[in-house]
Amino acid sequence: MEINENKSVEKDELTGDKILAGHESDNIKELDNRLPRWWLWLFIITVVWGVIYFFLFDVIKVMPHQQEEYSKEMASVAMNTTTTPSEDANLLPLTDKANLDAGKAIWTQRCVVCHLPLGQGLVGPNLTDTFAIHGCSYKDIVTLITNGVPEKGMITWKTQLTRDQILQVASFTLTLKGTNPPNPKPPQGEPCK
Repeated sequence: MEINENKSVEKDELTGDKILAGHESDNIKELDNRLPRWWLWLFIITVVWGVIYFFLFDVIKVMPHQQEEYSKEMASVAMNTTTTPSEDANLLPLTDKANLDAGKAIWTQRCVVCHLPLGQGLVGPNLTDTFAIHGCSYKDIVTLITNGVPEKGMITWKTQLTRDQILQVASFTLTLKGTNPPNPKPPQGEPCK
């Protein structure tokens, strides 16, 4: 027996009945074969899944539709981005050891790729010299980390780091100024005063 269980052209192997459907066009005779079992099972599974899907999404509403999920995601992003640390007028660098250690851990995990371990710069600028491309103040650094510089390749960190983490890594970044690491990238931007 063949894999798809097609019958012979003349008659059914089991019953002996003729299996021609009675249609003929250009000497091509249509057979009245049964569909393969794998195709029937696939069809049945698809119909059952369609019914389950309909009940889950439209009748008992256990699962949200894509548009609802998208709206929830956008609302959560809007809530997280309405206030940024750089909007705080009294923003001061964190100086305690716990916050600087936390900032160093974030630096090691996320910033080393572009700025190297000692801040001497690779893709990103050298952070150990007295020059800055986007401002010298702590508030400028916090704004830079929060919003990123997409045109230069620095991503926006406000969606990946909390407010406290941004302040910690910005505070740690200030400790790199004047450290004179080996092989620093040449100065970029304007001198800080």
